[in-house]
Amino acid sequence: MSQQQIAISSRAPLVYITGASSGIGQALARHYYDLGWSLALVARRTPVIEQWAQDSQLDAQRYAVYQADVADIDSACAAGKACLDHQGLPALVIANAGISWGVDTSQREDLPAMQQVLASNTMGVAASFQPFIAPMVARGSGSLVGVASIAGIRGLPGHGAYCASKAAVIAYCESLRTELKASGVAVVTLLPGYVDTPLTRSNPYPMPFLLSPQEFARRAYRVIDRKARYAIIPWQMALIGRVMNLLPAFIWDRAVAGRTRKPRHLSEH
Repeated sequence: MSQQQIAISSRAPLVYITGASSGIGQALARHYYDLGWSLALVARRTPVIEQWAQDSQLDAQRYAVYQADVADIDSACAAGKACLDHQGLPALVIANAGISWGVDTSQREDLPAMQQVLASNTMGVAASFQPFIAPMVARGSGSLVGVASIAGIRGLPGHGAYCASKAAVIAYCESLRTELKASGVAVVTLLPGYVDTPLTRSNPYPMPFLLSPQEFARRAYRVIDRKARYAIIPWQMALIGRVMNLLPAFIWDRAVAGRTRKPRHLSEH
């Protein structure tokens, strides 16, 4: 990281975004940048972020890039510590990084893939938040945003790893919100529906109410800005989410019977 990159303007609020190299994370970064925020951008593929920032002609004084694999707790926590050291305490942390792999747990060789999904999508959120919680509480302000998914509401065929990981994010963020209730620190749980990203383009089934990453970012910003506790985006999927919650198990089982499974991760190689 250059000295120029870490000379971040103290006047602009700072947002820390994981998974910023593509999809939702990149779209959120662009949206917040256009609104005048400074950026702390985190991903495994830092050259991709650097190239995107240069191609987008971002002001080098308003962003910094940190390398981290959120599935590795030490790596994720180190990136947060580096941000605190170089840019200071963010006003907003968005734990967005994650992966979506199909698994078949009848196959022994799929268990490491499931472990990786849980490590990235669930522990990655906690590890991304951890460096900032105590400083935000001490300051008495800040927002922590966990990106879950509508897939965390009910289980789907072939999605056992992903659905479990996102259900855990929903419960974890709810627990954290109750812990921090009197601290001045908000915890927001975002549940995207279908968004056109590299994670979803290989899905072999219909994706109703598909949003572009840019449109999702615009809607997510409004939710985060008002410090909503829990929001499904878009609103059409929110209605479906309510129905999903209410359906008895036997009806849900019939509804998803025969649904095309997400392909196994190993079958893609």
